[in-house]
Amino acid sequence: MFKKLSIIAGLTLAISASPAIMAAKYKTVDVANGGSISGKVSFTGKDPSPLVFKISKDNDVCGVGNREIDYVRVNGDALTEVVVYLDKVKQGKAFDDTNKDSKILQKGCEFMPYMQIMHNEGNAEIINDDPVLHNIHSYEIIGRAKKTVMNISQPDKGTINKKIKLKRGVGMKIECDAHDFMHGFVFVAKNPYYAKVAEDGTYTIDNIPAGKYKVRAFHGTLGTQKGKATLAGGDTQTVDFMFKKK
Repeated sequence: MFKKLSIIAGLTLAISASPAIMAAKYKTVDVANGGSISGKVSFTGKDPSPLVFKISKDNDVCGVGNREIDYVRVNGDALTEVVVYLDKVKQGKAFDDTNKDSKILQKGCEFMPYMQIMHNEGNAEIINDDPVLHNIHSYEIIGRAKKTVMNISQPDKGTINKKIKLKRGVGMKIECDAHDFMHGFVFVAKNPYYAKVAEDGTYTIDNIPAGKYKVRAFHGTLGTQKGKATLAGGDTQTVDFMFKKK
């Protein structure tokens, strides 16, 4: 009986580790006559007011009074700080190295920029530019759940490098455990088909191979909106998104 169980366990382990079963990494190929997806991300309903945090410590560096964090940034009818991306794309154009790595600057007890993009398995350069302790704590956003990705203390000015690899989510929330008024977000791209929306909410993703695609719009606070598109060679499709406060 023990021998039979051992054989079954061995087979199970082999299957679970099989490259055919494991998710394949993105593959770069030549894209001939690629298409594009464009659209606009809009917001409807009452624009929520920024959250107000009291600057309660290290006032000589962090400032005094209150810190306002505008989690939902609306420009007219457009929602900004959104990344539109194609989900679970297996192959296509090469990554643009522009956003390969990220530079998370902590200056004046703020994360700069508030929202940025990096590539999965890229390097996060975490910079403490303040003469005070910061403790950067980032969470992988998985639906409504959050899972710690890094929890790093920086008692002095300086830089720490950290490789970032998300398994399920495409975004991280960033906080500082030493200052509860520091907040930010990072979109972590798993393929090169993404675009951060412009100030008017518009976006374009280009050089896409023909096929059927799941189009997603990621907002750090409002979650993810879903769309889809089917492209023939050289096609241009429009996919718009509408967010509202939950």
